[in-house]
Amino acid sequence: MREPLPRLHAITDERVARRPDLVEIAGELAKGGGSELAFHARGRELSGREHYELAGRLAVRPPGRLFVNDRLDVALAVPCAGVHLGHGSLPVDAARGLNPLWWIGRSVHDLVEAEAATLAGADYLVVGPVFATASHAGHAPLGLEKLETIVATARTLPVIAIGGITAERVQEIKRSGAYGVAAIRALWDDADPAGAARRMREWML
Repeated sequence: MREPLPRLHAITDERVARRPDLVEIAGELAKGGGSELAFHARGRELSGREHYELAGRLAVRPPGRLFVNDRLDVALAVPCAGVHLGHGSLPVDAARGLNPLWWIGRSVHDLVEAEAATLAGADYLVVGPVFATASHAGHAPLGLEKLETIVATARTLPVIAIGGITAERVQEIKRSGAYGVAAIRALWDDADPAGAARRMREWML
């Protein structure tokens, strides 16, 4: 039986993955986020070995809160709670065949993509960018109104908002109906990562 889907998702990128203090910062985030925090081992430009090592370093936290993005081979090699699939990844049903207990998520950027991912059988959606952000520079921000529409379309499917998420914006994200939030810089780059994770967790509940 699966554990409940966490509401706070700390996602890495190549820069974060290569930080020498990654494990220390992850420990602080875990203190603040508690059982509501999930780590996402992500980095599109990482080699397979780098991605595997990243997942292994994050898995020293309870493995029920580790998600592996894109790399299903890494997810099979490192104990994790789920996988997150991008547009270049295998279909949801292919991932489901590898491990029926995984949480399987999809990234979507508009209502059409959200509807397609829902029909494909995704367990949760990561929707964004909600606000302008450097990590999604090629996408215009959706804004809260479109986020609300996607949440309504997804019905009971959990929606995780991403893109320009800060602790100060978590409450308005919650009012939109989103189940949770995901962030890179607002968590990994905060001077007090435990405090940042704690604030986001408390305001999302």
